[in-house]
Amino acid sequence: MPYYTDEEGVFLVKLARQAIETYLREGKKIKPPKELPSEKLSQQNGVFVTLNKLVGERKKRKHELRGCIGYPYPIKPLVEATIDVAIQAAVSDPRFEPVSLDEMNEIVVEVSILTPPKLLSVSDPMEYPKKIKIGRDGLIVEKGFFKGLLLPQVPVEQKWDEMMFLTWTCYKAGLPGDCWMSEDVKIYTFQAEIFEELEPRGKIVRKEISGESHD
Repeated sequence: MPYYTDEEGVFLVKLARQAIETYLREGKKIKPPKELPSEKLSQQNGVFVTLNKLVGERKKRKHELRGCIGYPYPIKPLVEATIDVAIQAAVSDPRFEPVSLDEMNEIVVEVSILTPPKLLSVSDPMEYPKKIKIGRDGLIVEKGFFKGLLLPQVPVEQKWDEMMFLTWTCYKAGLPGDCWMSEDVKIYTFQAEIFEELEPRGKIVRKEISGESHD
């Protein structure tokens, strides 16, 4: 059963967009609203905001990543964390130039609310693929100061199997693709409830992701 309601998800996506557009227009960070749909949004929670630009003709439009930043761990109340990472996704993702206010007319906002990461325990690293479910799990790869995270929707969108998912999370950490086979590397899984705009400022829905396991 989902922990967050559709109403709560819609609220967070609208909050993320408001935070971005206010910051881009006025250079100010909005304050968390005093009235919330529920007390759950005041609880500390990990969250990511993803910005996707709609490109191509209307019937064949694709999502082009424009920014994605988040807090993997529950270090701030969810509303505060959403405001923080929404702004960071727009202006501080090192892979992209800052988003402009006009661009927000072509960008759909996606909010992923994360469960706390759990360390996978294995006797042999080759067991990792069997402990991961595509369409359910996100991954964190950690080795010393190196850390990489990919959200659960990424392997589904990229049509990866479990081993490819592990490989690309290693790359995200700045490590060799086969680093997950090393015994000094830690692998964490987490899940996410995802809400997204279908159109810029349009209808907001719960994003259902699913993937098939590859043996």
